[in-house]
Amino acid sequence: MKVLATRRYPGSAFDELADVEIRALGELESALPDVKALIVANEPVPVELLPGLELVANFSVGYDRLGIGELRRRGVAVTNTPAVLSAATADLTLALILGVRRRIVEGDARVRRGEWTGSWADSFLAEELTGSTLGIVGLGGIGQAVARRARGFDLNVLYTQRTQVETDLGEFRELDELLAESDIVTIHVPLTPETRGLIDARRLALLRAGTSLVNTARGEIVDEAALGAELVSGRLRAGLDVYAHEPHVPEEWLSLPNVVLTPHLGTSTRQTREAMTRLVVDNVLAFERGEPLLTPVV
Repeated sequence: MKVLATRRYPGSAFDELADVEIRALGELESALPDVKALIVANEPVPVELLPGLELVANFSVGYDRLGIGELRRRGVAVTNTPAVLSAATADLTLALILGVRRRIVEGDARVRRGEWTGSWADSFLAEELTGSTLGIVGLGGIGQAVARRARGFDLNVLYTQRTQVETDLGEFRELDELLAESDIVTIHVPLTPETRGLIDARRLALLRAGTSLVNTARGEIVDEAALGAELVSGRLRAGLDVYAHEPHVPEEWLSLPNVVLTPHLGTSTRQTREAMTRLVVDNVLAFERGEPLLTPVV
């Protein structure tokens, strides 16, 4: 079965694909009718150039950029890589929370600029995690992994999602209530028409002064203009790994001391990326053998 991959994906599992061509989708100039399976990392699929396409194996848990509606219409099967990336993304979420609350990046910059003159720094006080309230927007796999890690920091955990579930990981709140009660808010919902712009100006205004907003999900879930105004004013703090127009980051954010910015590092560990490739390849091989897909989206 002919497979097209948009890059050489990490790990030895990739070598198990017998007939694979590596080419960026932007380099396709004519139709490739013999391609049956496509491996992408949440990229728009040019279905018109792949008329024989039967499977999209997505190297990501999110599939908002694939053009899922058109793939469904054409009967193309889609898989993703849930679960295997939850730990790495949850780890980064906690790193961003610590970075923002303990002002680690600001402290690093002071040392590098030679501005550290003594150990007593009343002007550089931060906020402890112990006893703070963490609001988790979306208690899926990643949200649950964050909640479990939060226990080790003695955080009080609230969560919100479309359906309330029985769990000992946190207390349920409606979204507006969660925003108003939390010291830290972290976002772990997929990007859908319902969640695009979910955290808008009205909801940002519900956050108390000094609240930290962390986003390792999708940039488009937060109204960037509204968030920018809150950050520039100094009312809120943020730890951001995702942005609405990646790799673009709003220019005015780059010099702000109250925001920590990382370049979409959520799954960027060797172990996680190799596990994602393993799952992608296993889905392709299962499809080729006519077996049930391991992690089907459609």
